[in-house]
Amino acid sequence: MNVFTRFATLMTVVILAGCQTVKPYDYSNFRAHPPRSILVLPPLNESTAIEGTYGYLTTVTRPVAERGYYVFPVAVVDQFMKANGLPGAAEMQQAPLAKFAEVTGADAVMFLDLKQYGAQYKVLSSVVTVEVNAKLVDTRTGTLLWEGHGVAQQSSSGSGSLLVDLVAAAVTQALNKHGDKAHQVSRLANANLFYPEQTGLPYGPYSDKYEKSH
Repeated sequence: MNVFTRFATLMTVVILAGCQTVKPYDYSNFRAHPPRSILVLPPLNESTAIEGTYGYLTTVTRPVAERGYYVFPVAVVDQFMKANGLPGAAEMQQAPLAKFAEVTGADAVMFLDLKQYGAQYKVLSSVVTVEVNAKLVDTRTGTLLWEGHGVAQQSSSGSGSLLVDLVAAAVTQALNKHGDKAHQVSRLANANLFYPEQTGLPYGPYSDKYEKSH
């Protein structure tokens, strides 16, 4: 087995429960104001990765749509906001909710806060982490409909051979510099954020499971 084959076997994916909630989420507000369409804003980026904002944002549309909602195209929303004097995520998230409803007709806005995005390196290992908080707010009443937390990690572990581990660590760091590993890990974080039945985003009206969940 060559070094690169052994390196590949070292990679493990660890999916962490985003918000190990003891009791189910209280969906009372959500049921009182069930949305059909969701406008997702670019996340506030608290990570050290400049690419985190849009690297993560591009992974959100699919899981939200799969839960049964119409999701406004995030690239179109981003360009529209910038063209109307809101250059960044912070400014976009400060815009009046009523204006979103008036201009786009969106029932709810999703606010994202990206806590971690990217890789941390040790001598013989690395960990790629994505951590995000989400809030879904009704555009007409300002009511918080749902909030959640998702986190996931992809890590490499030692093989017991110092030479192999050193080479593997160097290869991992080089690959991460020329690619966005966190983009893939974002999909795992989203699974922990949106899909859990007890705490995740409820099914929307375009899901065949919608009636059963209401």
